Amino acid sequence: MLGIHDFPLFVISCILLNITPGQDTLYILGRSVAQGRQAGVMSVLGIMTGVLVHTLLAALGLSAILATSSLAFSIIKYAGAVYLVWIGFGFIISRHDRSALPDAPSSAPNPWKIFQQGVLTNLLNPKVALFFLSFLPQFVSVQSDLVFVPFMILGLVFFTTGSIWCLFLVYGSAWLSARFRGHRSTGGVLRKITGALFIGLGIRLALSQAR
Repeated sequence: MLGIHDFPLFVISCILLNITPGQDTLYILGRSVAQGRQAGVMSVLGIMTGVLVHTLLAALGLSAILATSSLAFSIIKYAGAVYLVWIGFGFIISRHDRSALPDAPSSAPNPWKIFQQGVLTNLLNPKVALFFLSFLPQFVSVQSDLVFVPFMILGLVFFTTGSIWCLFLVYGSAWLSARFRGHRSTGGVLRKITGALFIGLGIRLALSQAR
C-alpha cells in the first residue's frame, strides 16, 4: 500500500523506539522539569519538527552524505554537542533577572526560542539522520516508483507516535515538578540539574561514533 510493506510492524517499532529513553527524551524531560509544561510542549514541537526535516532529507537522499563522509558527520556532531553544552551552561548560570546571559533560560521562557532550540538540537544530531536513513527504507517497497511518498508517510507516523509519547512525558513531569518549582531555592536547583543534564548530553554526543 502506497509503497509501504509491514506497516503494523513499523508502527509497533515506532512505539518501542519512542518509549526507549534517548537524548530527545532527556532533553524534553529536562525542559519540562525546569521550566514547566509550556516549555516542554514547545520542546516536543521543535524536536518533532526536526524529525520531519530528517525524514525529508532521508527521502531526498541527502542524509546519505553523513553516512559516507566522516568529516560532515563530525562537523554536525560537534556543532550539536557545543550547542547542547551552551544551553546547559545557560541553565546553570541563569538568574530570574536574566542578567547572566542574553539567551539564558529563566522562569518565564520564550516559547519561540525553546521551539528553535528543540529543532536545532535534533537537526544537529547526525545519528538521528543516520537512523532515519537506515530505518525507514526497511519498510519501503523496492517496487515503489515514488520512494518520496512512502518515506514521508512513514516519517509522519513516527512523528505522530513520538509526539503522543513525548507529550505524555511533558504533562507528567511538569505536574510532578510544579510542586517544587514554586520555591525559589528548589527552582534554582532544578535549573542547575537540568543544565548539568544538557552538558552531559552534549559530551555524550561529542564522544559518539557514527556506527
